[in-house]
Amino acid sequence: MQTNPTPPAHTSLVAVGDSFTEGMSDLLPDGSYRGWADVLAARMAARTPGFRYANLAVRGKLIGQIVDEQVDVAAAMKADVVTLVGGLNDTLRPKCDMGRVRGLLTEAVERLAPSCKQLVLMHSPGRQGPVLERFRPRMEELVACVDELAARHGAVVVDLYGAPALADPRLWDVDRLHLTAEGHRRVAEAVWQALGYEPEDTDWHLPMPATLPPGWLARRVADARFARQHLLPWIGRRLTGRSSGDGRPAKRPDLLPYEDLA
Repeated sequence: MQTNPTPPAHTSLVAVGDSFTEGMSDLLPDGSYRGWADVLAARMAARTPGFRYANLAVRGKLIGQIVDEQVDVAAAMKADVVTLVGGLNDTLRPKCDMGRVRGLLTEAVERLAPSCKQLVLMHSPGRQGPVLERFRPRMEELVACVDELAARHGAVVVDLYGAPALADPRLWDVDRLHLTAEGHRRVAEAVWQALGYEPEDTDWHLPMPATLPPGWLARRVADARFARQHLLPWIGRRLTGRSSGDGRPAKRPDLLPYEDLA
């Protein structure tokens, strides 16, 4: 008789990155953000008494800032699992030195991989659309770099870029840059399975059921709202060298028992 493999016994998780890992736009009633890393930590904590969790992610951070501000802190925590997602903000800048991005991502992986039992990297999700399409070659270069580093350092890679579901605009918030709660849930499921846990949703990567698309007028109204509330402020920050994460502390800076943070 075939038996199921023993599930992993991870006792701690540290998440490193930017707004994607911070949890925007999975908004909770109190105004804070949850996100896939929190969902994943809750699942892991439910299996392991005393499970500890830290989330060092801060919105808007470039890969250089992640290396300078988060990587050594995460490495010192000696967690069982470390997740690292970074570099996408760099690829979306008008001017981006991809050689520098690759070098910094390599530096981050080389510091983090020896410090934990399992490093998790990701192919960042990339929804369809004309704005992001111009940056797609950079995003695919980042994907290739992640694969190379994972093979060299024994990291697990979660392929969100190739997941059909995450190309669906219904899984993205009105800012068109961050996932909805359902999008974050699917990412948590993807990482959960990549770490060797029994699947809770084997279809996380599949597209949502088809619905009638919004009409022309509804799309134009949504486009205008997006430009006013999100695109223009984003461009303004780029032109002035500011970031949405300036002065913002890490989400969960200390590796503490999950129940103390929930």
